[in-house]
Amino acid sequence: MATYTSLFRAIIFFFSRILHEHFKTPRYLHRKVINALNPTQLKLQKYPSFIGSYELFSSEDDDDKTLIFNVEDTLLKSSSLFPYFMLVAFEGGSILRALLLLILYPLICLFNKEMGLKIMVMVSFFGIKKDGFIVGRAVLPKFFLEDVGLEGFEVVRKCKRKMGVSELPHVMVESFVREYLEVDFVVGKELKVFNGYFIGLMEDNNNKIGNDLNKHMLGEGDKLGCNNIFGISGTKASLSHPFFSFCKEIYLTNEEMKSKWKSLQSENYPKPLIFHDGRLALRPTPTSTLTLFLWLPFGIFLAIFRGVIALSLPKNIANPILTFTGLRLLTCASHPNPTSPNPKSSSEPTGSGQGHDQGHASHPNPTSPNAKSSSEPTGLGSGPGQLYVCNHKTLLDPLYLSYALNKPLTAVTYSLSRVSEILAPIKTVRLTRDRDQDGIMMEKLLNQGDLVVCPEGTTCREPFLLRFSSLFAEMNDQITPVAMDCHVSMFYGTTASGLKCLDPIFFLMNPRPSYTVRLLGAVSGLSTCQDRSQSGFDVANHVQREIGESLNFQCTKLTRKDKYMILAGNNGVV
Repeated sequence: MATYTSLFRAIIFFFSRILHEHFKTPRYLHRKVINALNPTQLKLQKYPSFIGSYELFSSEDDDDKTLIFNVEDTLLKSSSLFPYFMLVAFEGGSILRALLLLILYPLICLFNKEMGLKIMVMVSFFGIKKDGFIVGRAVLPKFFLEDVGLEGFEVVRKCKRKMGVSELPHVMVESFVREYLEVDFVVGKELKVFNGYFIGLMEDNNNKIGNDLNKHMLGEGDKLGCNNIFGISGTKASLSHPFFSFCKEIYLTNEEMKSKWKSLQSENYPKPLIFHDGRLALRPTPTSTLTLFLWLPFGIFLAIFRGVIALSLPKNIANPILTFTGLRLLTCASHPNPTSPNPKSSSEPTGSGQGHDQGHASHPNPTSPNAKSSSEPTGLGSGPGQLYVCNHKTLLDPLYLSYALNKPLTAVTYSLSRVSEILAPIKTVRLTRDRDQDGIMMEKLLNQGDLVVCPEGTTCREPFLLRFSSLFAEMNDQITPVAMDCHVSMFYGTTASGLKCLDPIFFLMNPRPSYTVRLLGAVSGLSTCQDRSQSGFDVANHVQREIGESLNFQCTKLTRKDKYMILAGNNGVV
């Protein structure tokens, strides 16, 4: 309570300060143009003229051109910055902070753009620890990339040397611009810090960064005023940034122009977006955020109700009820005949490597959706237990597979929270990371019944498959690959930095969450490894490719350690 009291006091003080500044006589910075450009060159360009800038950067002198562009006006289709601050408030702060920002939004609209930006910075960042702020790296890039316009992106990428100028805090845009759009230099507002915490105020750092800019981007001495520096921005007011004074020519965008832009498709990203974190699956515009908060109380009740029904009632009674609440499960079987991996007939895999880190399935809270069709592939192993190998989408993967097959399964787990393990309606067994011990335990479990394993070792939200660990290939002769996919509209049911015990709750809070389970043809595993016709890594790569082709997912060599180091800065141990 004391924390929020201090927050309200700081906001009141902040409002009094910005009101004072708002009614002061503004002091404008005048644009200084090198080589005395004709003032008529600085005018609002129509859409064909902006496309003309694409032709400008397609000339033979590409390598000698430097582009300075405003990130928001040049790349983003939407002019509203509210969704990005809502993400900071919700993912980096709390639900109460996000609610406060939503309540203040009508007041923010009454101020001009600069004052509204300061209010959103104050509400979103005040009191957040600087060292623990990962939203800019783990959450925001996904939503920025989804808002990038194809036309603006094509113009920016044509120039070899490019620098982005942003009105947003530097910690919000740096990862998106530099890592995913391959921009050399990005300049944003620096946030003031006290005792390691953001205080919600921005400071002007143009002079400090300007020295590095002149040295690394624009050159020194006479080269500073060269004729190969061009700029792209929005309104003339945004040209007050001193870096635009170096530009020979400046092209301006406008709202009418940007409304005609096409969205940049994910396959055209300079760097693929494989990992991202956060709970929100929707873009938090003012309207969608209001809808989210109105749904939240009902969603919590609905998640608890779904869980209780799945745990307490028989399947034949629970399934229709859960289907009525919006849960969907589709299952199908394909390629019923067993197949054997043949590297000669397929390209070199991009998936499994020669590491040991065995991936394991994990699952907590129950949900028993209605299986519309269910059939097992034939040609399964003759042993007492069947081994199912599936990709990992959420913690509920083994449970959905159990309902799809309509039989109990045992899931080997890794880094599963204690709460999730207690609430799991099917048997879970923790593994040790020791290859010999884990192999003995899995063999014992297979002798007792059916077993499910997720060799990726962690979940992946995007259409990519992480590297498959190879231990499962030596556990059974007939391995059944299972392709899993899920869809949510409001909340993600996975997290890298949050509380994993809440993952199934968030998944079940979605209005209409859906799962697709596809059983693929059995693959020969143990026998091919024993006669040395194939190695365990070849089998793992083959299974990864089969699942990837079924889902139209791309195989990668990335591991669970790569994911957690990128998103959370740790090894992912719970």
